[in-house]
Amino acid sequence: MLRQGVAAICLALSATALSAETLAQTLTDAYTNSGLLAQNRAVLRAADEDVALATSRLLPVISWAATAASQAPRQPSADTITAQLSLNADLTLFDGGANRIGREAQKELVLATRESLRDVEQQVLLRAVQAYNSVRSTAEFISLRQNNLRVLQQELQAAQDRFDVGEVTRTDVALAQASVASAQSLLATARGDAEQAAAEFSVAVGRKPGTLVAVSPAPVSRTENEAETLAVRNHPQVLQAQHSVTVRELGIKVAEAAYVPNATLSGRVGVDANTGIVGRSVTLSLGGPIYNGGALPAGVRQAQAQRDQARAGLHLASLSVIQQVSNAYAVLQAARASLQSTDEQVRAARVAFEGIREEATLGARTTLDVLNAEQNLLNARANVITAQEAEVNASYAVLSAVGLLTADHLNLPVQQYDPAAYYNLVKDAPAALSEQGQALDRVLRAIGQ
Repeated sequence: MLRQGVAAICLALSATALSAETLAQTLTDAYTNSGLLAQNRAVLRAADEDVALATSRLLPVISWAATAASQAPRQPSADTITAQLSLNADLTLFDGGANRIGREAQKELVLATRESLRDVEQQVLLRAVQAYNSVRSTAEFISLRQNNLRVLQQELQAAQDRFDVGEVTRTDVALAQASVASAQSLLATARGDAEQAAAEFSVAVGRKPGTLVAVSPAPVSRTENEAETLAVRNHPQVLQAQHSVTVRELGIKVAEAAYVPNATLSGRVGVDANTGIVGRSVTLSLGGPIYNGGALPAGVRQAQAQRDQARAGLHLASLSVIQQVSNAYAVLQAARASLQSTDEQVRAARVAFEGIREEATLGARTTLDVLNAEQNLLNARANVITAQEAEVNASYAVLSAVGLLTADHLNLPVQQYDPAAYYNLVKDAPAALSEQGQALDRVLRAIGQ
């Protein structure tokens, strides 16, 4: 239901006039242009290669060697140069499962890295949402300050006219002049804030902002308790920590496998270039530890401590995402309550300002009364802008806290990165000249362009 609601927002935003930029377009560009996502995708591909390296340890290793030697002083019946060429093959027959378990651990690390990439994707999109809203709100603040300056300039002119006919004192004119100067200063500050917001937008999205349309909060239909439950099951930080625990548990098995004897099969074929004699040999090697100064039990204990550390990290990750959900809901509820009160505040402040200004023309109010009423109305309108921005940001922060602020969940019109595509090409450790290896070369060339 929540996913359908978010998708509806994106569709509604896409229907806006072409001259305006929607939040969906901003998020699409942020996803496409993000250097942080590109960096972490490369990290994931490197983790995929660790699986290929672990797989290669289960396969035969074939190598060749060529030697040439000259002996001095040379024996009368000996050749000047002796040369040999050999082909060697080695295969681990048994290692207590260390290599196999190591490969499973690398697979878990790949899954953990995928969740890290998903977490980065959420950070990128949330930053884009916040940058979008910041540009929007600063533009509204500029408009508000400009309108306020025009009103105060009118009040200054009115105070000057009344002073000219003796209805008010020089003090009233000075108060109006001070308010105009203050409004000009605040307008300059608002323009500076807008420039900073635009710079942040450029970094977060990868381009300069256009004319941004208003955006509604993301639908948050779940209660806070439901969101916390979903976050513990779905948030990438929690899932990454779960995979880390599995990696550490497998690490204990790898450390325990060091106690087990190893068996290795080796084969060699060699040719003597001088005699043409071909030599062949097959060797089966068995061995295992007897005493190594306590290194093996220390390795097991260390792996167990690392497992306990990972479990504690999982607990902390769960607490962290629950706190994120709680914080986002608290901000969201505060923003909604603020909006309700500020709407009424704006209505009352407008009525008060119009009434006091009318009374001032009749001499029943002072210039200071008018300026104070105008300031109250300005503050109320500013509070509305702030509360609206906080509500939208908090609603998307809730999506991020439960692990749903992704391109897939938002149905963004982008070519989504498939984290399994590269893994499927490398997981079996293909040879460089194989069809799969050549496909990898094409993929890497495309990525590097």
